[in-house]
Amino acid sequence: MIVHIVSKNFDIKDSHKLKVALKHDRYNSLEKLFSMKPFEVTREVVASGLRGKGGGGAATGNKWELIPKEHEKPTYLVINADESEPGTFKDRQIMEYDPHLLIEGIINSSYAIGAHHSYIYIRGEYVFWAKRLNEAIDEAYKAGYLGEKVAGFDYKLDITVHRGGGAYICGEKSALLESLEGKRGHPRLKPQQKEPEWFFGGPTVVNNVETIASVPYIINNGFEAYRSHGTYCSPGTMLFGLSGHINNPGIYELPFGVSMKDVIEKIGGGIKNGKKLKAIIPGGSSCAILKADEIKNITLDYESLQQNGSSLGTGGMILLDEDTSIPDAMKNLFEFYHHESCGQCTPCREGCGWVDKILAKLLSGKGSKKDFATILDACDMLNGKTICVFAPSVAFIAHSYITKFKNEFYSLCKTD
Repeated sequence: MIVHIVSKNFDIKDSHKLKVALKHDRYNSLEKLFSMKPFEVTREVVASGLRGKGGGGAATGNKWELIPKEHEKPTYLVINADESEPGTFKDRQIMEYDPHLLIEGIINSSYAIGAHHSYIYIRGEYVFWAKRLNEAIDEAYKAGYLGEKVAGFDYKLDITVHRGGGAYICGEKSALLESLEGKRGHPRLKPQQKEPEWFFGGPTVVNNVETIASVPYIINNGFEAYRSHGTYCSPGTMLFGLSGHINNPGIYELPFGVSMKDVIEKIGGGIKNGKKLKAIIPGGSSCAILKADEIKNITLDYESLQQNGSSLGTGGMILLDEDTSIPDAMKNLFEFYHHESCGQCTPCREGCGWVDKILAKLLSGKGSKKDFATILDACDMLNGKTICVFAPSVAFIAHSYITKFKNEFYSLCKTD
């Protein structure tokens, strides 16, 4: 079940150092890369079906194709390493154990879209990982893999690591770019038509760390090799994180389409202390919660999770055992979302706060069943009335917790 595409070098001692990385296939794709035309690289990625692994699952190659062939301003590649989603900790594995894979992926991807400067926007709290990335980038410059002539080829590329200020909203790509430009990290209004992102007026691609780290395998081995894993609509692999009440927490690279139940039992080793599974948050905290009896036929791919009322997200699965208080778990999350709303849109700024306060009222024993109508009204106010998907996601998860565990919430009410 476990495969090794992105995670191939994770268990090798000192795999983050260039001399070790070179012995284990890093930068091997560059000779083939520079024998191809940029459009051929993009075409290979399109054919592979590679999808964004930062939560949205958008087709990577199709995003690259939005970059205009000619533009008066430079083209940029920006790597989203602002891994702030509760329950998600996969990208830091790449940055810690195989940063040269990310650099190699950046070279591949930048060449494809015609970018000569790439930025890695990393979560501000990831001090250790930012340092490790910078060390690897310095090694790559000294060895000639970055700079004026990448690996001796007539192609220039620079990489800059930028640490964010600790705002969850900057994981949203347009807010990330606003922050990178030195402004407040507020999401931008979305265009009506498909177009690239824009960084200081230059056409830009924003991709997640794991997405870019998957590209060298595709270039080295061809799109068919990547498509040999996963499903037709969700090809390839993903780094899935298991956390919470599980015997074997950790990061595991799995092909899309594997059974969620098998992953929990065979790879995760089942629920701790012999307890029963009560619920699972399947892809980071912004995904709708699933009850234990709902996961029997679910597979880990975008389509299956969507069909079952949730989403794959970032693949960070949080397991909750039978003793978990769902109202407490929801309150914990809403304190986070209340705090992290950027405040730009009134429905989100006020709605997240209202839900958080009502949950506090319920947990203090002062709530009534009428409060649930208020929460559902707030969810309606949050959904579809804001600039970015932060508020709709919050509404989605609130609705799932309350409707699926209604009796548990009702038991907190002292009055009707």
